[in-house]
Amino acid sequence: MRLARAINRALGRRGRVFDDRFHTRPLRTPREVRFALAYVLHNFKKHQGLAATRLDPCSSAAWFDGFRELTPAALEGAPVHAARTWLVRVGWRRHGLVSVHEAPRE
Repeated sequence: MRLARAINRALGRRGRVFDDRFHTRPLRTPREVRFALAYVLHNFKKHQGLAATRLDPCSSAAWFDGFRELTPAALEGAPVHAARTWLVRVGWRRHGLVSVHEAPRE
């Protein structure tokens, strides 16, 4: 809330800041979770036009243990927490690990 007010003040505007940029809904199936993970991990490529095998250096992708081709970085000191729900820990894997070669849809 404080961030939104500061942004509105700086831009001289009022109203919701992230309303048109943020969409939330519960992910209910392993397939939905798998697609969401792939989207989050690879979406930066769409905006940067980067090679299909590169990971986003500004994300936690290096610690993600669901890549088909990569071993995750050591979790000691990692900026992530272990998944707590079955869907995110195990369920999504039923639809296959995420490849570093995947690319987001245009």
